[in-house]
Amino acid sequence: MARLVAMYKTPSDTAAFDAYYAENHMPLAKTIPGLTGYEVSSGPVVSPLAGPGGDSGYHLIATLHFESMPALQAALGSPEGQATAGDLANFADGGVELLVFDSKAV
Repeated sequence: MARLVAMYKTPSDTAAFDAYYAENHMPLAKTIPGLTGYEVSSGPVVSPLAGPGGDSGYHLIATLHFESMPALQAALGSPEGQATAGDLANFADGGVELLVFDSKAV
């Protein structure tokens, strides 16, 4: 299994971010070939190291699932993957960090 984690930093307008993400970016991301699962955070993203309810600086975390790292890499290189990556500039004005990794159930 392989994962892509997108960690979206707090945008200037959270309501506009949420609307664009739900109405445009998420449907676009769901067209990526080889995507086997898609999860997004629900509610505030907090840092337990910053104390109860501590601000993490992140607004939303998305985790995309793929069968393998080669499948993930092929997905990112696909036209749909490129379109999804290109769409980030349309709404993620706070910035986004992308991480990819292999995973295993333990």
